[in-house]
Amino acid sequence: MDSLLTLAADPTAWAALLTLIVMEIVLGIDNLIFISILTNKLPEDQRGKARRIGIGLALGLRLALLAALAWIVGLTAPVFSLPFSPQPDASGRAPFDLTFSWRDLILIAGGLFLVWKATREIHHSVEPDPGPGVLVPTRQAAVNFGAAILQIILLDLVFSIDSILTAVGMTEHLPIMMVAVLVAVTLMLVAAGPLANFINKNPTVVMLALGFLLMIGMVLIADGFGVAVPKGYIYAAMTFSAFVELLNMTARKRKPPTGP
Repeated sequence: MDSLLTLAADPTAWAALLTLIVMEIVLGIDNLIFISILTNKLPEDQRGKARRIGIGLALGLRLALLAALAWIVGLTAPVFSLPFSPQPDASGRAPFDLTFSWRDLILIAGGLFLVWKATREIHHSVEPDPGPGVLVPTRQAAVNFGAAILQIILLDLVFSIDSILTAVGMTEHLPIMMVAVLVAVTLMLVAAGPLANFINKNPTVVMLALGFLLMIGMVLIADGFGVAVPKGYIYAAMTFSAFVELLNMTARKRKPPTGP
């Protein structure tokens, strides 16, 4: 209790908490977009339940991983190295790393899953509609509730590990990490419904969101290979793209009807 009171009276701890909350919210956007796109494929009466379960699982995983903090930090220890390595550049640094930890393997697997999922969804979105009454085996079927929850769990695990490792790098105080995670996930829960409805009502936004997931998947794979892509560049590109799409939506709404 004394340590908690000491933290509460420390301005540095409050600054760390606010910074970490912002970081957790930013990192949670990727997870929230994936959950929104996936649950929108469920029957309408199941979407809200699936979103609540998915975000609840994200919270549970993050808190469980915080409780096992020593184990999480151990995931960054090298597990194996490939027998060949790239040549270092003039500064003595290699362009990528072929020494892998469990964290690297999890990020690579999660990135490959995101790339596969986003590519598959883009393919189904651009596939021409053959018309009513025509059955095409490759066309997308409705997502099963259990399958949707399983996919959410897999991506929750990847994003949770990334989130917790980011938190560990920003502060050493466990209470600050837990409060930041609780606040960020609560905001995700509040924003999940409106975001999912917005994506569902705007097909062009769906394609933009899938493009985001594809890019995030590639970033996770690069991170797993030791290529650090500054997150600021990624989210700046996402923000700019979203702004352009907002301008397009505004222009479409203001355009006068062309029908007779």
